[in-house]
Amino acid sequence: MIKKSLSYLALAIATLILAVACNSDTNLITTQVNKTVNPNQEKVLKLWWDKGFNPEEDEALQKLVKNWEQETGNKVQIHFYTLDDRTNKPKRYLQGGVSPDIFMSFKAESTLNPSLAWENKLIDVSDIIEPVKEVYNPQALETAYYYNNVAQKHSYYAVPIHRAALHIYYWKDLVEKTGRTEADIPQDWDDFWQFWLDIGEDLKTKHQQDIFPIGLPMSTEAGDTYQAFEHILEAYNVKIVDSEGNLLVDSPQVRQGIINCLDWYTQFYLQGYTPQEALDWTNSDNNRLFLNREILMTTNATLSIPAALRHDPNAYSSKLGIVELPNKPNGEPMQHIFLVEQAVIFNDAEHPQLAKDFLAYLVQPKVINSFLKESGRHSPAHTSAYQDSYWTNPKDPHTSEVTKTLTKSQIRSIYPSNSPAYSVVLKENVWGQSLEKIALNGLTPEQAADEAITRIKEIFAAWK
Repeated sequence: MIKKSLSYLALAIATLILAVACNSDTNLITTQVNKTVNPNQEKVLKLWWDKGFNPEEDEALQKLVKNWEQETGNKVQIHFYTLDDRTNKPKRYLQGGVSPDIFMSFKAESTLNPSLAWENKLIDVSDIIEPVKEVYNPQALETAYYYNNVAQKHSYYAVPIHRAALHIYYWKDLVEKTGRTEADIPQDWDDFWQFWLDIGEDLKTKHQQDIFPIGLPMSTEAGDTYQAFEHILEAYNVKIVDSEGNLLVDSPQVRQGIINCLDWYTQFYLQGYTPQEALDWTNSDNNRLFLNREILMTTNATLSIPAALRHDPNAYSSKLGIVELPNKPNGEPMQHIFLVEQAVIFNDAEHPQLAKDFLAYLVQPKVINSFLKESGRHSPAHTSAYQDSYWTNPKDPHTSEVTKTLTKSQIRSIYPSNSPAYSVVLKENVWGQSLEKIALNGLTPEQAADEAITRIKEIFAAWK
């Protein structure tokens, strides 16, 4: 009984740490790695970097920066900003504010970088990529190969730092409480989702444990929402953009597919299987409710959930489960959509060459592999990193499962890699808006789909 209490106390502490790290009311957190006053106005490299979900992420970057400073004699200033500040800071820069030398943000690869490259606001970083091109995953590199509409050319305008792929995290011990095991999780699409509903019902009726069985994000604020919904579109083979970046929403088949996906997704919410507050979730809230054991399963595109439990080996290995999305409804294997977080250099950066020097150092295979292992939340964009058994060790069920998805399953990049216009679709969270209109405003899936299609066409028309 004491051990059980300690275990749940550890989970509560992990949840508290996560909430503090990701609180949307948190102001920009600035860490000056080298605080020595510089009377001679020496060059100081300015980094804008996502604040980590867990302390290890920030510590890993600080260690890397310190090593580079010691090796080169350069100085670095890091600005850690929260999830909700990641859009406002580049927006202020674009309106004439202070520019960083390097900008690195989760979600920027899908909502910001493609349009910045299109508008000629990013520096070409091909000279960083080319020397290490052979050790990169080719698909990861493709996501950074953007079109500059001013220069009228494609080139590398971003440096891939790490990758992520959507998975389902669930409470394995609660599944086992109902007499089932992870081996019982179906691979058939409909049976897969019904499985979680059945577990929830058994926990409620047989064990007096009330828990929401499905934790699908619904809000317009969370990038998790469009990440999850894009996978539902993929599952039902609804293609919004082709490989050439052409919009396909005028097709009656595509329209009907969007309607069906909106209807499918919102039914869990409308039938009470997903918390009502899912409509207000930030990117960290599904993590928080999951770690509080208020939801049985949820989607997540990074290793942030297991990273929050690494201090509790029993919870990490025995209680927390991870599984890929099941086969598509037609029985085909799921094609997983991967994300690649990228670092970029704005074209009016104060120290562009210094920024390039730092990124060239960071993407050295040994350097970036150590950095990612120590940060604990993301997977490599370098294929060479997987020679390190850390990423494939079956004793770490979460890291090895994500590695399996990225290296052995069918994967594709998210649509902004094909069309910068689609980055605006995701930035506005058009899918989140559609889900909200159905769940909160009473629109039918048909009405919400037509409004989404209209808005998407307006966005694409503005990019012609």
